[in-house]
Amino acid sequence: MIVLKATQEKLLQTLQSVAGIVERRHTLPILANVLIRKSGQDIQLTTSDLEIQIRTTATLDGDAGNFNTTVGARKLIDILRTMPSDQTVSIEATASKLVLKGGKSRFTLQTLPAEDFPLVQESASFGPAFSVPQKTLKDLLQQVSFSMAVHDIRYYLNGILFVAEGKQLSLVATDGHRLAFASATLDVEVPKQEVILPRKTVIEVQRLLSDVEGAIEMRFANNQAKFSFGGMEFVTKLVEGKFPDYNRVIPKNHKNAVTLGRLPLLACLQRTAILTSEKFKGVRLNLEPGTLRVASNNAEQEEAMDELDIDYAGDAIEIGFNVTYLIDALANMEQEMVKLELTDANSSALFTIPDNPTFKYVVMPMRI
Repeated sequence: MIVLKATQEKLLQTLQSVAGIVERRHTLPILANVLIRKSGQDIQLTTSDLEIQIRTTATLDGDAGNFNTTVGARKLIDILRTMPSDQTVSIEATASKLVLKGGKSRFTLQTLPAEDFPLVQESASFGPAFSVPQKTLKDLLQQVSFSMAVHDIRYYLNGILFVAEGKQLSLVATDGHRLAFASATLDVEVPKQEVILPRKTVIEVQRLLSDVEGAIEMRFANNQAKFSFGGMEFVTKLVEGKFPDYNRVIPKNHKNAVTLGRLPLLACLQRTAILTSEKFKGVRLNLEPGTLRVASNNAEQEEAMDELDIDYAGDAIEIGFNVTYLIDALANMEQEMVKLELTDANSSALFTIPDNPTFKYVVMPMRI
């Protein structure tokens, strides 16, 4: 039976959309496989790592009839990648194997039974669905995802907090040293829902979202989130735990503020970062009326000093930061101008976008 027939480009694209979560090595061998379900001309592909499940449906040529099996996802992708994009490839089923053919090439692959594939049990109590444009969510994730913790013992920091309330969707990420907040307006009013999406889910959703027109529908349950977009269905477990109260972390009423060009500041920080020490990555910012000086040094007694002319008439402040935290925020923004608010050398700094309350970035100072 010819299970499917398509161009290499179409089949590879469809497979890659679900294969991001597949680990090469797994305690359960079947989790390295993709579940293929054929019904008529529709092919449904599903992958899972027991915590996340991704499913997509494509219409591909092939023999009529129904058919289910699982086959190694990475192997299939690796083989397809070696073929020309316009080549027609077919997958045929014989006994307990699949045969992939393209041109004069032929690959026989071992399968495992479809009924053994562990599907994620979907929650029975999802909250109301709401949608945002894919590009909106992609932008929100870009503005905060760099602040997620990595392998932190406080497991609830290894992800992003989603808060949907009224007509607002807010995303928050923090690793304990810095915090990023971004929000967007929803088309519908929703009751308050708060969930923490795991790091792996965030990275995968970011990879799959596109800038094209089209919305992503979200639904949250106590222990699960479900996303539907572009013919894909994404179900993920949530991180359990209490996320820090981000409203208390975001400082208010700073007495010193300066608005400056994002790109000149970014370039200045990138230059001085070259001579920071590997371990501490510390830079000193000297803020004085009319001037911002940025300085760094390292264990080899090397020093960097850079200056920016600024429109500032507040207090003279000298404050130290991990330069990586500043560069991350500025590099993931798109606006021309950025506003920096400070109180003194020992208080956290706040970066915002002038006249735009939808983005806030808090970074703790460091002693240098």
